[in-house]
Amino acid sequence: MASVNKVILIGNLGKDPDVRYMPSGKAVANVTIATNESWKDRNTGEKQERTEWHNVVFYSPLAEIVGQYLRKGSSVFVEGRLQTRKWQDKTSGQDRYTTEIIANELKMLGGRSGGSGGSAPFPGEGPE
Repeated sequence: MASVNKVILIGNLGKDPDVRYMPSGKAVANVTIATNESWKDRNTGEKQERTEWHNVVFYSPLAEIVGQYLRKGSSVFVEGRLQTRKWQDKTSGQDRYTTEIIANELKMLGGRSGGSGGSAPFPGEGPE
């Protein structure tokens, strides 16, 4: 049976990108993207809002673009897939798990940071 693992987000960066380099010299950029959901409370009629935070990872060549052009508040369209990775807590030694979005497409939407508003997609290569 076929399966699909696809995520599409339109949101804003919560902080500046964190760009690092692997031993191979390829860049990896980590960002946190906020998406907002709003609804009207059935009982009170008041508008309610919730912000969801998403951890997104970009690999070269997208990582360089993210590091160069995106800042806190930048509005973006991101397409990718969910991936869970295991890591070890340095303090307790316990295994931990983190689910992230591995991005393979980016569109800068302009917005808050006064970006250029370019909408050309930047396809990513992914990890090696």
